[in-house]
Amino acid sequence: MRPGLSYLNGAVDVHVHVCPHLNGRSANVFEAVRQAAALGMRGLGLMDNFQNSSGYAALVMQELGHLGVEVFGGLIMQPTAGGVSYEAARNAVDYGYGPGTGARFLSLPTHHTHAEALREGRSPAFLETTFRVPSSGKVPDPVPAIMDLCAERDIVFDCGHVSGPEALALAEEARRRGTTRVRCHAQRYEPDEIAALVALGAVPEFSFFLLTHATQVGLTHVDAEKHRAPFQTVDDLAPRLRAAGRHAVLSSDAGIALLPEPAEALREFLLLLEAQGFAEADLKAMISENPARLFRVGG
Repeated sequence: MRPGLSYLNGAVDVHVHVCPHLNGRSANVFEAVRQAAALGMRGLGLMDNFQNSSGYAALVMQELGHLGVEVFGGLIMQPTAGGVSYEAARNAVDYGYGPGTGARFLSLPTHHTHAEALREGRSPAFLETTFRVPSSGKVPDPVPAIMDLCAERDIVFDCGHVSGPEALALAEEARRRGTTRVRCHAQRYEPDEIAALVALGAVPEFSFFLLTHATQVGLTHVDAEKHRAPFQTVDDLAPRLRAAGRHAVLSSDAGIALLPEPAEALREFLLLLEAQGFAEADLKAMISENPARLFRVGG
């Protein structure tokens, strides 16, 4: 048995990009589920920058639900998927094949936030159209209403690719509104910001993608422009992950053809963290217990 496969038994990978895309994929949604089932995984979360992925999740559950992998999706509110809109969010929570198959998360944009657009070197005109939380910390409409919808449906509010200070403002607002399920993509945040997010009840997520060779070339994420994601070393990641304690979630963020299939990418990520000195029990909590609890997998 290959090293690290035991980590995948019962694992939930909440960040998988195997839906149709502009870039080539390593697997389609059906193949990814079959691979996960063969390794004893418990769940997969489908991410899609172009549309609500809960439709794909509902379809694959109808066809492959008997394999025992719970597949769920949600809406990333990119302009391509309707933008940061209460109407788009409201439609997403019921989009599927009946009760229980709607969006399991509602996410602010990934590649259409001010922070991410600055990182990608987008044009001033593009920057003007992006989502941001102002320096005052006041969360703009319609985000508070979307948080309320997440609370009402008991689903995850995802902060998207915002800056650390913006994530803190969003987590504080979510807490005030009783939105108890909050995910933050915290890989580039400072350790003190990550600790503060955990104290607010948010769950920081850390993914494999930024530690890989896929960062070495320009990729299209939501349009024809190609951008490189800044490479991160495991030495840089480690203090950030430790700042989260056992409260973090680990994911592959895989699916692009440059990387192995998501299940294999996740195995490699866990072995890398194990070699960095993270305890097996902590890694299992971050790949199984925490994501299952956050996204209500199996419950």
